[in-house]
Amino acid sequence: MDIDQIIRNRRSIFPRQYNGKPVSKTIIKKILENANWAPTHRLTQPWRFKVMQGEAKNRLGTFLSNTYTDITSDDDFSPFKYEKILNNCKSSSVIIAICMQRDPKERIPEWEEVAATAMAVQNMWLTCSAHEIGCYWSSPKLIEYMGDFFDFEEGERCLGFFYLGNYDKSGEEVSKRDAIDSKVEWME
Repeated sequence: MDIDQIIRNRRSIFPRQYNGKPVSKTIIKKILENANWAPTHRLTQPWRFKVMQGEAKNRLGTFLSNTYTDITSDDDFSPFKYEKILNNCKSSSVIIAICMQRDPKERIPEWEEVAATAMAVQNMWLTCSAHEIGCYWSSPKLIEYMGDFFDFEEGERCLGFFYLGNYDKSGEEVSKRDAIDSKVEWME
């Protein structure tokens, strides 16, 4: 596949679509290595990743579902959402916590480090696309509580979860975009 195809084939493939076949450690390492080559202003390289497999995924699911229960009023509580949180963790082969380490010297604006981390995730997503691995970036409100689950360094925080899993290609992974001409202004 050439780069144009890889970019155009990139999709959110959700945990409910995963088929249970594990993603190999070789591919996981390649995904993370490619993330490491994202652009980064002043080489702060702010991306940090916490890779969870096996029992660690189950612990994450329990923590997230319990936290959801704790922070949600009885009126707003959704048994469906509670189960979805658990099932997303169980259905995934791998969950990568996407974290950002703020430059201690704050040499650049924080938004640039968030953007660099997002570009690292885009590299992960494109690598998954090239290897036909399903993936999905979720940034639920629950990420605000991840300091109770992970031992973060000073200035580190969670920006979301990157769920990965093999899936059976159905041809339904279709997306569309409005024409680029509607989004570009040419100036001379």
